[in-house]
Amino acid sequence: MQRISLLLAGFAPAVLWGQQGAGTELWRVAATTLPLPPALATGGAAAFWNPAQPATPERVSLALDVIETAPTINASGVLVTARARVRPLGQVGLVYGRMGIGDLVRTSLSPDPDPGAIPYYTQTLGANWSMARGGTALGATLAYQDTRLDVQGSDRWTLDLGARHTFSDAVTLAVATHCFSRLATADPAQDLYGGVELRVWHGPLWGSRAAVRGRYGVATAHGFTADHQFGAGFELGTQFASDLVVLREGSYGQAGWRVVAGMRVGVGRYRVSFARDFGVNDIGAAYRVGLEGRIP
Repeated sequence: MQRISLLLAGFAPAVLWGQQGAGTELWRVAATTLPLPPALATGGAAAFWNPAQPATPERVSLALDVIETAPTINASGVLVTARARVRPLGQVGLVYGRMGIGDLVRTSLSPDPDPGAIPYYTQTLGANWSMARGGTALGATLAYQDTRLDVQGSDRWTLDLGARHTFSDAVTLAVATHCFSRLATADPAQDLYGGVELRVWHGPLWGSRAAVRGRYGVATAHGFTADHQFGAGFELGTQFASDLVVLREGSYGQAGWRVVAGMRVGVGRYRVSFARDFGVNDIGAAYRVGLEGRIP
């Protein structure tokens, strides 16, 4: 979010990162509403962030996330996933996402306003696969990404890979690429996610099983200072969960701190989630609302 504020201060994204980097920066804005490290995200539209998702007993799952930022940024978007279990391949499906910033206008020294708004958006459509065996899950997403900034546009193919391993539900290690299109360790158009989760307590509570988990995540290999995420989560069976993450957001300049909180509730076959980013540098809060339906 701090890097997007540079754009709104008058810097051209095409100059800073190129068209592809400008598109990936919009996905980083979407990630500001995740209440846990992206590499550790599960359920809902989480396959967009880490293709390696744990196995679920349901045959089909459909998920929709809606994202809205503060008027200062005026970015919004949607994430949609549809996945089905196909034996013996694992789970296969489609992922779609679109993020954009509205009401960008041209400025000049002329007393007459420049007509029309500046379009700035990115959208991705991809095929996702994941397979889980024991405590290990592997996944991949092949996607086509289209980015538009004013009159300039770019498109590319990306191949994201993910993996996670859980040791007896006590420790989870996860890693994933995001918007990956070339071998590079300092490309602003792509990210490398990593995460570790540790169960610090579990036991019976209110007639169900509860657990408290600590988390750490990192987003790096993008050409500027790495993002570090420190979080915790509470689970009460499959009916309720809450998450909190404190993120040190990297930048080309001074780093910033951000806090995100979220919760999700399970009702029958449906899971509803809500998350709120408390903003940084007085920019304002961003919100995410998600709905997931599962067919047994």
